[in-house]
Amino acid sequence: MPRIRVAAAQINLVVGDLDGNLTRMRDAYTAADAAGADLVVMPELTITGYPPEDLLLKPAFLRHAREVLETFAASTGDVVAVVGYPEVGRSGLHNAAAICAGGAVVGTYRKHLLPNYAVFDEERYFEPVATDGPLVVIAGVRVAVTICEDAWSATGPVLTQAAGGAELVVNLNASPYHAGRVHEREAMLTTRGADAGIPIVYANLVGGQDELVFDGASMVVDGTGRVVARARQFVEDLLVVDLEVPVAAQRPPGSRPTGSVALSELVVGATTRATGPFAPARVEPLHDRVREVYEALVLGTRYYVTKNGFGDVVIGLSGGIDSSLVAAIAVEALGPSRVHGVLMPSRYSSDHSLTDAVALAASLGIETRTIPIEPAHAAFEGMLEPSFATRAPDLTEENLQARIRGTLLMALSNKFGWLVLTTGNKSEMATGYSTLYGDMAGGFAVIKDVPKTLVTAICEDLDARAGREVIPRHVIDKPPSAELRPDQRDEDSLPPYPVLDRILEAYVEQDRSVADLEAEGFDPAVVARVAGLVDRSEYKRRQAPPGVRVSPKAFGKDRRLPITNRWSG
Repeated sequence: MPRIRVAAAQINLVVGDLDGNLTRMRDAYTAADAAGADLVVMPELTITGYPPEDLLLKPAFLRHAREVLETFAASTGDVVAVVGYPEVGRSGLHNAAAICAGGAVVGTYRKHLLPNYAVFDEERYFEPVATDGPLVVIAGVRVAVTICEDAWSATGPVLTQAAGGAELVVNLNASPYHAGRVHEREAMLTTRGADAGIPIVYANLVGGQDELVFDGASMVVDGTGRVVARARQFVEDLLVVDLEVPVAAQRPPGSRPTGSVALSELVVGATTRATGPFAPARVEPLHDRVREVYEALVLGTRYYVTKNGFGDVVIGLSGGIDSSLVAAIAVEALGPSRVHGVLMPSRYSSDHSLTDAVALAASLGIETRTIPIEPAHAAFEGMLEPSFATRAPDLTEENLQARIRGTLLMALSNKFGWLVLTTGNKSEMATGYSTLYGDMAGGFAVIKDVPKTLVTAICEDLDARAGREVIPRHVIDKPPSAELRPDQRDEDSLPPYPVLDRILEAYVEQDRSVADLEAEGFDPAVVARVAGLVDRSEYKRRQAPPGVRVSPKAFGKDRRLPITNRWSG
């Protein structure tokens, strides 16, 4: 049987950094060459990064992308490289893959199926093409190319290419992360490989881009649907695997689909470069759900900060669990010397708020400063007293404290160039339990897609893995409070978080109705109240900073509802 050595280059690309991406592609190509690979596969839209969004509407951007492709192709030798790029075609723009070898682009595949759901809107930019070939013959193996969504269709290109004579399929990907997504990909690929009867090499992007995280975990499945190799999650990796591939004519009857016409062939490399013993297959373990979300938050924060040119970050430390977790993530992402904590006590701050924040800072090794807000608070109250004289104190005075804190953090950001990391979680963002221009003021919302119950689970797991109290135990155990009035508790304003988060998951992420939730046994009054809070807070969320997406439906790119809206339920 023909033998082919394939490398999946799981690399971290930067949207719009075409020349930088060229360097990253060359480095990956060099590594694959040194590993003796016959073929190296890189992520979807390798040259531009993913998703390039409306950069694709700029003719100069597309011209530069083509120039970079030609420059890369000119540097290729015996190793065949498959890289993604936007191709300007006669019928429009295509999400394409270029096959490069021997100093030239020798073939092109264009994406068939364009995702237009969740965070995807490829139909805005690209035109689909329904041509399956050509088959690229490398080391005697007929290799077909597909791009991301093409593999998700049970009747799509992978099946028709196998029926047309393909003996191996490579799939270029930029598959965004959400919790559990890697298991969905694996289930799809093992099914597709078994249905097609041929191996599939799945090369995924890794890194962060705005709200999106790409978790890597590139993999190879064989023609029986078995995972034979898997790269690491959340880090760059080069996954090299040797495959013995039965030629199509020698496959057992019924081992591949039938019914398609034979595809044309393009011979690129006649013999394999892989000699000697087989490269040992590497199947890296996967993280559990809680650890996986933590790693995604770290990765997303690291690359939002660094790719946007910020050096340090600043966080308001309240002594609560949310700000404590954000600080821990920032330290993991950037190192303690680049993380600055600010304690901003008020007349309502408890003693443990300060001591817990100081203990956290010591645990993480970060510097802190204390700026009491009482002088500003008193001054604002005096300024507003003539206007508020006939009104009793209410939420206005509470929010005033949050806005003073937001102003202080933004002043430090302006003076020192630090990026403000906000600390609101998804439970708060969903229900509007947050203050515009106060605790929502900042540049990046690290845990905006993490429900409160998952915040607690991540902190518990972080301490367990560290074997010490990274997050002080008292911070995890104490009842959550905004401390904006005497003896305040979150549960004075919201249902208990275990109940609230179950309702929010159903109502926000699963689009279940109020009637559905009542039928499932939730208290009708609680459901109606939570749904009302979610619906009324849409205008707030539109003004929130971006944050890491870790759920199947995050606020922002995923969930886009009108602000002016009379529908409820």
